[in-house]
Amino acid sequence: MLTISNLTYRIEGRELFEEASVVIPTGSKTGFVGKNGTGKTTLFHLIQGNIHLDSGNIELNKKARIGGVAQEAPAGEESVLDVVLAADKERTALLAEAETATDAHRIAEVYTRLADIDAYSAEARASSILKGLGFEQDRQNGPTRELSGGWRMRVALAAVLFSQPDLLLLDEPTNYLDLEGTLWLEKYLATYPYTVFMISHDRDLLNKSVNSIVHLEHRKLTFYKGNYDTFENTRRMQMELHNKSRDQALDQVAHLQKFVDRFKAKATKAKQAQSRMKMIEKLRPPAALFDEFSAPFTFQQPKAEAATPMLTLDGVSAGYGDKTILRNITMRIDPDDRIALIGVNGNGKSTFAKLLAGDIQPMAGQFRKGKKLEIAHFAQHQMDKLKPEWTPFEHVVDMMPTDSEAKRRSRLSQMGLTKSRMDTKAKNLSGGERARLLMGLITFGGPGMMILDEPTNHLDIDSRDALVHALNNYEGAVLIISHDRHLIEATCDTLWIAEGGTIKELDEDLDSYQRSITSNKEGKGGGGSTGARKLSKQEAAARRAELAPIKTSIKDAETKIARLKVEIEKIEAQLADPKVYNGPADRLIALGKDKARFGADLETTEEQWLALSAELEEAERA
Repeated sequence: MLTISNLTYRIEGRELFEEASVVIPTGSKTGFVGKNGTGKTTLFHLIQGNIHLDSGNIELNKKARIGGVAQEAPAGEESVLDVVLAADKERTALLAEAETATDAHRIAEVYTRLADIDAYSAEARASSILKGLGFEQDRQNGPTRELSGGWRMRVALAAVLFSQPDLLLLDEPTNYLDLEGTLWLEKYLATYPYTVFMISHDRDLLNKSVNSIVHLEHRKLTFYKGNYDTFENTRRMQMELHNKSRDQALDQVAHLQKFVDRFKAKATKAKQAQSRMKMIEKLRPPAALFDEFSAPFTFQQPKAEAATPMLTLDGVSAGYGDKTILRNITMRIDPDDRIALIGVNGNGKSTFAKLLAGDIQPMAGQFRKGKKLEIAHFAQHQMDKLKPEWTPFEHVVDMMPTDSEAKRRSRLSQMGLTKSRMDTKAKNLSGGERARLLMGLITFGGPGMMILDEPTNHLDIDSRDALVHALNNYEGAVLIISHDRHLIEATCDTLWIAEGGTIKELDEDLDSYQRSITSNKEGKGGGGSTGARKLSKQEAAARRAELAPIKTSIKDAETKIARLKVEIEKIEAQLADPKVYNGPADRLIALGKDKARFGADLETTEEQWLALSAELEEAERA
């Protein structure tokens, strides 16, 4: 489907690709991963012909249709459904021609082609896609001008999915979706009939909907079979093997060099020394492989001990102007709470976050907040608080007016900004860098609680892992609104849901909730309350009990793998010692046998681990 050969491309003197090559097979579902700023979106522009490469080739099947999400969706009087239907340009053109054509043969050809492309079921198919992305029927029939920017991007996504291009290019498609929309997209992509090439940093999406990964690193493209977890494990093992091979080569060089240094001056050993010098030149140990640097997050710990409860809401209502969005909220938040707030977009999640942060005031009920409690609120609209012409350093100077430059730069380093980016204007920072800066600024004084509304939208996978680590080290309360299941599962222990005009605790785990909304969409056609669709506590417990033996076996295999690797490393360390070759032969033979035995055991255990992981993934999908 897509062949990239010896691609080289530079932007403003910086090389993004250096003779990079990769082949995307026809019909594959391929995830595209790599650090932010390495050129993933640029490659999509090169594939689409929006920009021209410096050298190399990008080849596609001649008749292949390429489709990507439009940067902007229409915001006019056209209905949402009509905008999506218009994305199938062939169908639109044929329907128009059918109304004006006069030649009988041509009319017959037009109607035959309309039947071939299933044109008459198009409205139902478009409506189904829109429903999966969260558009109920009234919204589908409404004008696009009434939609917010995020919902218009969903229309653009629905349009390209409906048009079914031969090569579907998706750049972070879940950024504007809620958890429910993400789950629907995951299943849709897994069964998409043509080729998918998708930039994403969502582990779960990459694990459930793709069967191959292209990794962009050090300006090269590498293709891996399997989902994201398989890619990560394969790459880690390849790096370990490569670096072990390098270490062994270096040890051999050192051993040879000792002989050369010792005997090069002796006439009787001169030939042997020269021979070993030639061997050293031929060995040339490979360069070490390592992960590209991923900066950590560091959040300031709460500066004051919080009261219990920190926040209480009793019959609270909230909204904007005369419009009430949420009603009768009765909840409490304690200092050690880790809460994930989920629910369909438009049901008041962000409104609730603004209420807790003090950005809006309650319309009714009692809302009590600890006197000394400071709350840090991160949301996409908060980006506007950054001054575009100011550098990160200037933002920090404003908050540390009497501190030294060294202390200011140290604080910026804790936010994960490199030295060169500290003096770059905010408007020229990447989305991930702006997110890091904003998170650092809003937590500057050590808040007692953090509210994070879709914090991972602009972060790559390693940065998301760094965020998880920082949140787990943070000692205050946390409320997260996110479609990123990995983030939720790794940092939160309580689920709240925005539904039916209020906020309430969800009495099930995330896996159960995912299964319930998926079966609800597939089996019931949408609608219904959470109470009607959720599994009982007993069912959720039974499900966990069913999967527990597999998870235990996986952990046992991981423990055994780690132990075997340690044993092999010990043997390799002994074999690297030149003294062992001057000792008893029996010992050398025994070490060789032990290494072979441990290596075979390791290979068997790793195969068992992969099989168990696949079994668990299949069971969780069921």
